[in-house]
Amino acid sequence: MTAVLDRITSVALSSVTLPLPTGVSDAKVLTGRQRPMTEVAFLFAEIRTEAGLEGVGFSYAKRAGGPAQFAHAREVAPDLVGEDPSDIGRLWTKLVWAGASVGRSGASTQALAAIDVALWDLKAKRAGLPLAKLLAAHRDSVRCYNTSGGFLHESVEQVKDNATRALESGVGGVKIKVGRPDWAEDLRRVAAVREHIGDAVPLMVDANQQWDRPTAMRLCRALEEFDLVWIEEPLDAYDTEGHARLARSLDTAVATGEMLTSVAEHYELIRHDAVDVLQPDAPRIGGITQFLKLAALAEHRHLPIAPHFAMEIHVHLAAAYPLEPWVEHFDWLHPLFNERLETSGGRMHLSDRPGLGITLSEQARAWTVDRTTIDSTR
Repeated sequence: MTAVLDRITSVALSSVTLPLPTGVSDAKVLTGRQRPMTEVAFLFAEIRTEAGLEGVGFSYAKRAGGPAQFAHAREVAPDLVGEDPSDIGRLWTKLVWAGASVGRSGASTQALAAIDVALWDLKAKRAGLPLAKLLAAHRDSVRCYNTSGGFLHESVEQVKDNATRALESGVGGVKIKVGRPDWAEDLRRVAAVREHIGDAVPLMVDANQQWDRPTAMRLCRALEEFDLVWIEEPLDAYDTEGHARLARSLDTAVATGEMLTSVAEHYELIRHDAVDVLQPDAPRIGGITQFLKLAALAEHRHLPIAPHFAMEIHVHLAAAYPLEPWVEHFDWLHPLFNERLETSGGRMHLSDRPGLGITLSEQARAWTVDRTTIDSTR
C-alpha cells in the first residue's frame, strides 16, 4: 500500500498588483521597445492540507501576463485537491499535462511555478526546516548585489547615491543598466559609478538585450577596463551563437538566462558554452522543481549561477548550490511580506524560519485584484 503523508484540501489563488513608486526604465524603454514599468503582477498560491499545514508560493509577470497566469492556475489547480503534497515532481507533471495544449514554457508553466513553490514551502515546513536546509544547504548566506538603484530613468548622480545606500545596508555589489542609444553615455555612467564605489566593490552591468552582435562586441571590449564581474544580456536572449562568440572573445564573464522560460532553453546556452554566469529565474522556468533540474546541469559544467529577481525564493536555492553564487537584491517586494531578509558584510542571510520564511502582509491582501479558492466542493 502506498504511504500517504497528507492530502491537499484547498488551493487559494490570488492575483496581486504591486505598484512601483516611479516608472522604471531600462534600455528597452529608451530604445522604444517597451513602456516604463509602473507595476508588477504577482500570482500567489496558498495550499492547505488535512493536517492543517499551509504552503505559500508565488510567481510574477512584468508589464503583461498576470491575468493569464491567474487564469491558467485557476483552470488546473482543481487537479491538486485530494493529492499528497509531498509528491511534488509527480504533481508538477500532472499539472503540465492538464494544460498540455498551451505548452511547457511561458505563462502556463509560470502559473505552475506559484503552486510548485508553495508545495516546496509546505514540505520544508513539515520538516521544520528553512527550505535551503531541506535542499541540503552549502552555506548560510550568499553574496548579493543591488539592481533596483541602477536603472536608466535616474541620473548618474542618483545612481551613485543609490549605490552608496545599498552598500551601507550590507549589500555586497552593485549592478547598473546600460544599453542607451548613445553608447558613449553608457561608458561615462559606468566610469562614474566605478570611480564612486572604488575598485574593490563588485560591479556588474546589464544591457537588457539591446545590442546587435557588432555593437555588443565593441562595447563589451570597451567595458573590460572597468573590471566588471559580468556583462549581462548583451544580446537577444535567444541568440545562443552570438553569446557563445562573446564568451569566447572576452575576459569579462557573459551572464544571461533571466528571460528564458524553460530548462530546455537554458540547456541550449549550456551545451553551446554560450554563458559564463547562468541567471535562471525559478518563477519563470516553472518553479523550484525545474530550477533544481537546471542547477544540476549547470553544476555539471562548473557554471556559477546568479538567479534573477525573487530573492525571497532564490536565497534558498542559491544557498543549496555547490558553487558560490550571487543573489539579486530588490527591495520592490518588501511591502508584500511581513518579514525581511537580512543583509550584512556583502551577503544575504538565511533566516531560521521554516519553509521560505515569508507570510503575506495586509498590504498584499489590499492589493489583491482577483482571488479564488478551489476545494473539494468545486
